Amino acid sequence: MSIEQIGEIDAIGINNLTGNVVLTIIDHFEWINNDSEHLNLLQEKLNSYLKFVESGEIFEAYPNAKNRVITIEVVYKYQPVEKAFIFYNQVESIIENAGIKFSHRLLLEPN
Repeated sequence: MSIEQIGEIDAIGINNLTGNVVLTIIDHFEWINNDSEHLNLLQEKLNSYLKFVESGEIFEAYPNAKNRVITIEVVYKYQPVEKAFIFYNQVESIIENAGIKFSHRLLLEPN
């Protein structure tokens, strides 16, 4: 899965340390010459994830999510540009106002 597949959940599971349900967006695009398009795809994907949670569909698709904190996490393969970090900061407050946690991080691949 990837950010191009807007209506699909890339990954879902439970964080063993926190017990939170984590919905992961996998961002494999580089940040070169297409920042606006890249950010638009991320925004559409995040909106899809919010709808998945807020509609309750998450509980039908993943019953283990009941009574757990839900986190949406973006995992990116390439270091984002400054515009992306501004976007993530804006998105974080919107998502957390909906009662959902938000995080983002660089994928660290083993050597």
